[in-house]
This record gives sequence, structure tokens and C-alpha cells, in this order.
Amino acid sequence: MRVADLMITPPIAVPPHTTARQAARRMDYEAVGCVLVAERGTLHGILTDRDLVVRALAPSADPETPVSAFMSAPVVTVGVADDLEAAYRAFRRTGVRRLPVLDGHRLVGLLAIDDLFLDVLQRLSDLLGPLSFSVLREGSAGPGPAGTPPDPLRSTP
Repeated sequence: MRVADLMITPPIAVPPHTTARQAARRMDYEAVGCVLVAERGTLHGILTDRDLVVRALAPSADPETPVSAFMSAPVVTVGVADDLEAAYRAFRRTGVRRLPVLDGHRLVGLLAIDDLFLDVLQRLSDLLGPLSFSVLREGSAGPGPAGTPPDPLRSTP
């Protein structure tokens, strides 16, 4: 499976001159925890809700300051054609929760660790569904309550 199969597209991005206030409003409107800072498809950084709190709100920065002052850069990225194993390695190696996805140098998407969790859970569910049905079906066909085998020490009438 490739990064392109799970990435969010189009990515939610703002230009570097966007104010912290505008970025926070955009994050609220889009219901996301980050925006990518990009211009004409070129990634400059990433601004997370944590960046806003720690770098802007805590030191009482002016909310009209451009996001370029608060963004995290450089950014760990993955390629659109990369195998998901590359994303797993990047998440483990860096501890980040979001990876911008590039096609060459052009920003094309975002892969969040939550997207990988959902994929793993879906795959597990796909495996367990038929197995659970099989166990339930086999268990319900046996004698006794709820498919339990009879007690050999108990006399039967």
C-alpha cells in the first residue's frame, strides 16, 4: 500500500504571511489540528495547534504575527509514491504525528498517524469479522446453553 492510498487531499494550507489569528480560525473552521504553510505548492513549514499555544499564546505574541514566525521547519515529509512502511519509519523515528506528502517538491497531501491507526483497525476488523462469525456459528451449534459442551459427570435424564 502506498502513502497516496491513505493521505488527505487536498492538504489544508496557508501562505507564510497568514496571521496566527487567521490560521487558528482556519484550523477551527476545517476542524483540524494543523495547517501546512505553503506557497504556490512549495512547503515552507507546518503549524500545529501546539505551535500556536507554545510559541504564540504562552509568550503573549501578537496574534497578527505571520505564521512563519511560529511554524515548525524544516518538516519531515514523505513522498506520494512511498510505501506506507516509509511513513511508519518516519513516524517512529521522529515522533511527529503528521507528515506532509510531496510529489517531487510539490505539496499534494497530508498523512496523519491517525490515518494509519484507522487503516490498521479496519484491517483488523476485516480479519476478525469472519473469524468472529465462524466462532459464534460453531459455538451456537453445540449442545447446552450458549453452545457449551455437556458436562460428562452429570447424568442425563
